[in-house]
This record gives sequence, C-alpha cells and structure tokens, in this order.
Amino acid sequence: MLNLKEIITCTMVLFAVIDIIGSTPIIIGLRQKVGHIQSEKASLVAGILMIGFLFLGERILTLIGIDVNSFAVAGALIIFFMALEMILGIQLYKDESPETASIVPIAFPLIAGAGTLTSILSLRAAYDVLNIIAAIVINIAIVYLVLKSSKRIENVLGQSGISIIRKVFGVVLMAISVKLFADNVQQLFT
Repeated sequence: MLNLKEIITCTMVLFAVIDIIGSTPIIIGLRQKVGHIQSEKASLVAGILMIGFLFLGERILTLIGIDVNSFAVAGALIIFFMALEMILGIQLYKDESPETASIVPIAFPLIAGAGTLTSILSLRAAYDVLNIIAAIVINIAIVYLVLKSSKRIENVLGQSGISIIRKVFGVVLMAISVKLFADNVQQLFT
C-alpha cells in the first residue's frame, strides 16, 4: 500500500546514497573525456538493477545463508560511513576512476553501486516494497534530469553549492543509518 511518508523517507535515503548532485563533477569529467553520455540508457539500466535487486537480493542472501536483518545492519554501517565521507569531506573508500563514459561506469557503480543496493535491501527490511519502488522511480527521474543537465547544474551551484548539498544530505543519511541500525539490530537478538 502506498504511503507518502514512507515514499519520501525512501526517496531521501536513496537520493543521499546515490548522491547524483555530488557526482556531478565526475559526470562532467566523463563527458569531457568521451563526449556524450547516454543519459536514457544509464538511467534505465540503473533503475532495472535497483528494482531487480529489490526482488532478487533477498533470495541471493538466503542462498548464501544471510538473513535480511543482518544485511540491513551491515548496510546501515556502510551508509553511516558514506555519510561520514559526505559530512567530513574525506574519502574512506577510493574507487578507480572509469576509463570511458558508458552504461557500466554511470549506471553501475556510480548510480546503482554497492551503497545503493545495500540501502535498497536495508529499506526493504523496514518499508513496504511498493513505496521503495516509487522511491526508486523518483530517484531515477532525478538522475536522468541531472545527467541531462549536469553542466547547467555545475554552473548554477558552483563547487561550494555542491559541497553544501553533500554535507546536508550526509547528516540526513547518518540519521537514517542510525535508525536502520537500531530497528534491525534488535531483530538479530530476538
């Protein structure tokens, strides 16, 4: 059943984890290197990956013997460290920069990376699937718009504007990670 509060919460979590605004400099760099980024394809593939993992991720975990609550606690910790990176402006995890701008570096891992997929399963442990799907669709629409207008966004916000947005969403993400941790860690001991 669709619930506006859950949709907003899930949308904010995914928006903060995907961090498409903060990734604008990476997108601009890729566009300068190779010319054109296929925004439609990258957005569509990322959306399919996210929705597919929403439904198949739990089965994959069951296959390897991990319950959703354990994965959600691990996901909450990952989200917490991502939030620390955003707030403090440090880089705990360094990923190699992609060589070409195609679906692979944009759709995965930039949009639907490990943090996003972990967040989706963590959200699934706490929220209704329909609300998470709505949040994914909203975020994919935002991703598409940002990919299409990344140069204009950079010109409007500037480096300091992007930095402020990253820090604000970092604090929101940290609070959500603490809530996900608290909700799921109790389930491990009952």
